[in-house]
Amino acid sequence: MDHDSGAVGGPPAAPVTADGATTGMVLALVSAASFGLSGPLARGLLDAGWSPGAAVTARVGVAALVLAPAAARELRGRWRLLREHLALILVFGMVPVAGTQLAFFSAIQHLPVGIALLVEYTAPLAVVLWLWLRYAQPPGRLTLVGGAVAAVGLLLVLDLTGGSSVSLLGLGWAVLAMLGVTTYFVLSALHGGGLPPLSLAAGGLVVGTAVLALGGLTGMMPFEATRASVAYVPAEVPWWLAVVALGALTAALSYTTGVAANRRLGSRLASFVALSEVLAAVLWAWLLVGELPRPVQLVGGVLVLAGVVVVKLGEAPGRSR
Repeated sequence: MDHDSGAVGGPPAAPVTADGATTGMVLALVSAASFGLSGPLARGLLDAGWSPGAAVTARVGVAALVLAPAAARELRGRWRLLREHLALILVFGMVPVAGTQLAFFSAIQHLPVGIALLVEYTAPLAVVLWLWLRYAQPPGRLTLVGGAVAAVGLLLVLDLTGGSSVSLLGLGWAVLAMLGVTTYFVLSALHGGGLPPLSLAAGGLVVGTAVLALGGLTGMMPFEATRASVAYVPAEVPWWLAVVALGALTAALSYTTGVAANRRLGSRLASFVALSEVLAAVLWAWLLVGELPRPVQLVGGVLVLAGVVVVKLGEAPGRSR
């Protein structure tokens, strides 16, 4: 399979250049900050009576409406790219877009936003494991040490010995979200055979909206929405404003910048930069919904982040997959 193939599971992006890495880092940080806002904004809607299915459908639907016109202009005269990369777009829409967000929004019904994200963002370890299995790149000593540190941190995050209890259902949804995030990093880092990042993001959002809407219409998932005001710590806002912000800021902006960053950085480096989303989400959750993890869980979160950084340091330089 040649390097320009857009098929799912095809070769990753080209090696990272200095200019590309700088631009990619900026895009990745913007993406992480906007992704981190999704949980707190969604929590407000869920508390107002929205079901996870309705909230995530509104999120990706608004984002699809925002990005589709620009993607159509970008593809003018090159519509064959959609046909050639249909498999990539379909899988991207069904797993990283629809599946991941539905799992995450379901998780935060049972877990604090910060805890759900800390579980979800063990994804970089899963990315390393995938690249080991797929490309025969065994982890080094630092990688194993980092994995062990992250595992200890995750146990503290779950606070299994403390007075609080962690919902197993919420934990299960968070693990599913982690697998979806892993798929997101792997797929969006593919070169794409000329398919622009904006077009991949928009196509995935359109597919995700269709899948979620079908699930709601057929009764396969609960689909409840209200017109009640949405309460955040600073103030109450109209439901439509929360939905527009959830779609435009935390999906349209975040997916576009995220795919562009992953193309420049590769799945491994991009997945580690994206850990800043956890910090952003904890800050947003504190500002908007008054949530803050317990001290022992904050210590665990620091260990999780430290562990995955050590994993990154343990990876051989020059690998860009």
